[in-house]
Amino acid sequence: MRRTIWMMLGGLGSLLATAPAFAQGTASGGAAGGGNMVPIAAGIGMAIASGLCGLGQGKAAASACEGVARNPGARPGIFLFLILALIFIESLALYTLAIIFLKVK
Repeated sequence: MRRTIWMMLGGLGSLLATAPAFAQGTASGGAAGGGNMVPIAAGIGMAIASGLCGLGQGKAAASACEGVARNPGARPGIFLFLILALIFIESLALYTLAIIFLKVK
């Protein structure tokens, strides 16, 4: 337990120590010597969001199928919460897409 606390404090300290480095801007306003990496980062972010949303939807559907198999009488309630969960999971990917459209010009 003590080791975990020290690791958490060390991580927090390193995050607080690096914050001033990111507060400074460059003279050109862009990335220093690398060009514009925002579209590449946006593509990677959308790929990660879509992949994790797909995994979440698969887990939700598998759990709903297992629940219906165990108790067929609870199918309407399970179906309602399955649809609600799938809507919330899919909205995460759509929010990521909207943020990407706003960020990448």
